[in-house]
Amino acid sequence: MNSVKLIGNVGREINMREFESGKMLTFSLATDEGYTNKHNEEVKNTVWHQIVVWRELAERCETLLTTGKMVSIEGRLSYRQYINKDNKTVRKTEVTAYKVEEIARKQEAVGQE
Repeated sequence: MNSVKLIGNVGREINMREFESGKMLTFSLATDEGYTNKHNEEVKNTVWHQIVVWRELAERCETLLTTGKMVSIEGRLSYRQYINKDNKTVRKTEVTAYKVEEIARKQEAVGQE
């Protein structure tokens, strides 16, 4: 089964394109992972993922997504390759999302007092 679930923050690159078959929205998503090393220091690592969303979900995401917003993504891994203008082969790994949900941060969920 090809299934991916990510929770992270939307990056700066939100791009909508329109085709005959419908709209396609792409954006980057930053996920954080961390661990404590042998010196008892916290080490954090940010991983960037390229997300692709199609048709009606792309249209809904166009109004939902802003830079820094925390979202949950469910989808599948997609691999593609193409030849760029410099005649070099470019390989891309992307997540084709079929579900995108906003996640309220703790402060927003509890409310401001």
